[in-house]
Amino acid sequence: MAADYYALLGLTRGASDDEIKRAYRSKARELHPDTNGGDAGAEAQFKEVTRAYEVLRDPERRARYDRFGPEGVDPRGGTADPFGFGAGAGGGGLGDIFDAFFGGGVRGAAGGAGPMRGADAEVVLELAFREAVFGARHDVALDGLVSCDTCAGSGARAGTTAVRCPDCAGTGELRRVRQSILGQVVTAVPCRRCQGTGESISSPCPDCAGDGRRVQNRTYSVDVPAGVDHGSTLRLTGRGPAGPRGGPPGDLYVHLSVQPDTRFIRDGNDLHAELHVSMAQAALGYTAAFETLDGEESLPVAPGTQGGHQVKLRGRGVPHVRGRGRGDLLVHVVVDTPTGLSKAQEELLRQLAAERSEEISPPDEGLMARLRSAFG
Repeated sequence: MAADYYALLGLTRGASDDEIKRAYRSKARELHPDTNGGDAGAEAQFKEVTRAYEVLRDPERRARYDRFGPEGVDPRGGTADPFGFGAGAGGGGLGDIFDAFFGGGVRGAAGGAGPMRGADAEVVLELAFREAVFGARHDVALDGLVSCDTCAGSGARAGTTAVRCPDCAGTGELRRVRQSILGQVVTAVPCRRCQGTGESISSPCPDCAGDGRRVQNRTYSVDVPAGVDHGSTLRLTGRGPAGPRGGPPGDLYVHLSVQPDTRFIRDGNDLHAELHVSMAQAALGYTAAFETLDGEESLPVAPGTQGGHQVKLRGRGVPHVRGRGRGDLLVHVVVDTPTGLSKAQEELLRQLAAERSEEISPPDEGLMARLRSAFG
């Protein structure tokens, strides 16, 4: 049984877009393979959560899911099509329902048998924090199936061609008739001999054994847009493994792993950072040279600033990945209490406290002085 997408994210069906985004961000950080030491169970959960988010964040696909369940967004049953390829991606689901009642066939409706689409591939790309904020271009390399050069992807030995499959008569599917309470029901399944292509190869290519593909290491250039976050996924259409016997390639999914920054903490499109000032600077005022992601800026600290005071630098945050503008940079002032005072510095502070009529602890006179005072 397919998992409930709302339950995967810990949400109710009435969840808002912001709640969906926050829930996914939390789950993705918790289950990401990089944070779980490559744990296979966590990786599988991460993929399921990503599938749920991709459906629920899209209003149209979410509406179909709410009405029809997983079959409404995935014609193959809810888990094999996490990013919304639609009915053309492989048959099943609602297509099978219509096939069962009306005797049609998914392949037949599309115009006959043909080469199958290749599978999808996944890869994890690590990004520095600044690259995620401003965007970057990276090369990713992986071993994948490509079209065989010897047979040009046909799977047949040179000088020969594929013939119509004798088992399915070239339709690519085998039909079965059974009786039900609704009467005669016709269902169709892919032909095993030709793997749904409708063609049979009597003399296969010696280099690919009739599959039409071979393994090759390939490198792709990935343009990472500005504003992506940890756990985001990029889809490279047609960059996945080639399909068997000349079939179209699948897609390549690039999961982004963003390294944390030592100074900035991200919250959506806003950034948070700390500015440490001394007690005197906070009391008397100060202009700090603060390093933002865009360069150094002068940050005024007004006289009498208290610890926890927040200074907002508009437009110095993270770009909106699907729109214009940027978030803000929120600088939190931290007032550092001086330690390791010299006697002169301590005396100055005591004079200040006396001037302001502030109660403070008496000076530490040392162990021997306290003993003399106790027995004197």
